[in-house]
Amino acid sequence: MTTPPSTRMAAEIAEQPEAARRTLEHLLPQRAELRAAHAGRRRVLMVARGSSDNAATYGRYLLEVAAGVPAGLAAPSVATHYGARLDLSDTLVVSVSQSGATAEIVETQDWARRCGAATVAVTNVGDSPLAAEADVALVTRAGAELAVPATKTYLTQVLALAVLADALGADLEASLATVPAAVADLLGTDVTEAARALAEADEVVVSGRGLLLGTALETALKLEETCLRPVRGYSYADLRHGPISVVTHGVLAVLVAAADGPLAAPMVELAGDLRGRGARILGIGGTTAFAGQCDVHLPGPDLPEVVAPIGSIVPAQLTIERLARDLGLDPDNPRGLAKVTRTDTSAG
Repeated sequence: MTTPPSTRMAAEIAEQPEAARRTLEHLLPQRAELRAAHAGRRRVLMVARGSSDNAATYGRYLLEVAAGVPAGLAAPSVATHYGARLDLSDTLVVSVSQSGATAEIVETQDWARRCGAATVAVTNVGDSPLAAEADVALVTRAGAELAVPATKTYLTQVLALAVLADALGADLEASLATVPAAVADLLGTDVTEAARALAEADEVVVSGRGLLLGTALETALKLEETCLRPVRGYSYADLRHGPISVVTHGVLAVLVAAADGPLAAPMVELAGDLRGRGARILGIGGTTAFAGQCDVHLPGPDLPEVVAPIGSIVPAQLTIERLARDLGLDPDNPRGLAKVTRTDTSAG
């Protein structure tokens, strides 16, 4: 008899294959609506915070790399504090929020509409203010998420942004169909050694590049908020431009890589460089050569680079849940966190 997961976080990680299937089934038919919203507009601007911002980072890269659509990340304070008046008539603004109730994101979406943008909301709550006010609401089908750390809501947000990219010109439908099974294949990953390496490290840095950058940043965020460990998350390029000088003995570098694509080889080089500086390497995904440079390696999803980030977060989630328990922490209720982020949006 299979032992049930011991925490809500573990249970919700295990629900992700079905959450992905439900979300694809629900969102793929909305591609015509997304194309209509984008019609006559030149660029996409993402609005998000926290884990949703990491999902948006993937969406930005995917739109530019796979759909040929200029995209960027917005600073909500431009709307909520500075009240800047911008001409967004050529812009599709995509607001990403698990709850759809974060006041700062709702306010920014309203500001974008008043500036002439078409709006898309990505949320897990269909009757949320964000969904109600958007031109198109992409409501993910993760189901209620009870653990405070976002797992299945994050994965389905990333999936929703891939559906958006497919609608705007990327050819992803065949690859997306394989995502639920690829996620399911990762659920049995043994993360014992990975959790031990993190527990023993004096310092931790996390890095990825391109389409996998959002996964790396989300891994760093989850390590900090769930395991209460200071972690620095960097893009490959930012790590190379200075911070790499502090990587030495006692540092564990968590590197997230894809098994194909133009950045697969540079991630092998980065792993070798960091090992040469005395760091231990915990790798997720990547090529066989990349795995060979790692002290501890976790398999990534059997997916092409363009959709690999949807599954590559799963080994990190499993490791973080295990590490929290090993440290005597409650991964379901990290200290000082709540499901809905309240950000000061006062103009004072």
